[in-house]
Amino acid sequence: MNDYEKQQRISTFLVLLFTFFIVMMVVSGCSTTVPVTMSFPDPPASFASQKCPDLKKLNDQPNLSDVTKTVTGNYTTYYECAVRHDAWLEWYEVNKKIFENIK
Repeated sequence: MNDYEKQQRISTFLVLLFTFFIVMMVVSGCSTTVPVTMSFPDPPASFASQKCPDLKKLNDQPNLSDVTKTVTGNYTTYYECAVRHDAWLEWYEVNKKIFENIK
């Protein structure tokens, strides 16, 4: 074996060794465990400040038909808002419990 072949084998060995160390450094960097703690997010502030629409008011001298229309409209408006609000709160609580049970 001449000097050229020895140098080639040594350089190949050094390249492989260097590559091995680089791979080991990358792999060992990924294997460290760091505890990650997450908390379920709070409801958005825009939701808490969002108000239901104002209810309609009657004129000074309403007719009976105006009274029934206004009362029906107010009931509808109120219950639509209440159902939306209650459904969102229920969704939030259920998903928060699911999130907390995953840990």
